[in-house]
Amino acid sequence: MAEAVSPPTPRLIVGLGNPGDKYAGTRHNIGFEVVDRLSKTWAISLKQERRFQAEYGAGFGPDREKVYLLKPLTYMNRSGQSMRAALDWLKLSPAQVLVVYDDMDLPVGRLRLRLSGSAGGHNGMKSAIAHLGTQDFPRLRIGIGASDRTSDGAVVSHVLGNFSKAERATMDAVVDTALRSLEKAILDGVEKAMSLYNPVDLSGS
Repeated sequence: MAEAVSPPTPRLIVGLGNPGDKYAGTRHNIGFEVVDRLSKTWAISLKQERRFQAEYGAGFGPDREKVYLLKPLTYMNRSGQSMRAALDWLKLSPAQVLVVYDDMDLPVGRLRLRLSGSAGGHNGMKSAIAHLGTQDFPRLRIGIGASDRTSDGAVVSHVLGNFSKAERATMDAVVDTALRSLEKAILDGVEKAMSLYNPVDLSGS
């Protein structure tokens, strides 16, 4: 019986969000926040890279191997274009990408690492899956809580809105936890990080 092959180590960490000051700090931009934190912690400066339509940086991760950070500037629903361009240039496979994004199906204070999966209605992930030609790549979903109402307008207002003061305090802890989970994923594999960090609940409920 053949041994199970471990998934490759993530080498390109992508945070999803929308560019511009008016979107900074909104629920939909939590992926950008996590990549900004990685940039500071790992001392990898992010600069605009026209080739990828993104803010991009290269440096060394916690395993002292090369790692790349990407924040697409294409707006959320075209995020996959930027990811595809970066993958092709860096000669990486989709399985070496890890995407960080917001998820309304998870409450504030929860995060979920997965090795693969559908877009779950997230436009940035729909674009990523379309451009990468597969849904078999790891992702870190960060809970932003559900909208009070289900109309399209209410959902858009929710994801493009800011966190409450209490939620913001929780999200600061979530971003710290996301950083640790991503470092664990690089050092010991995504599955190990999943077992350690998926059960974590920072909601205080």
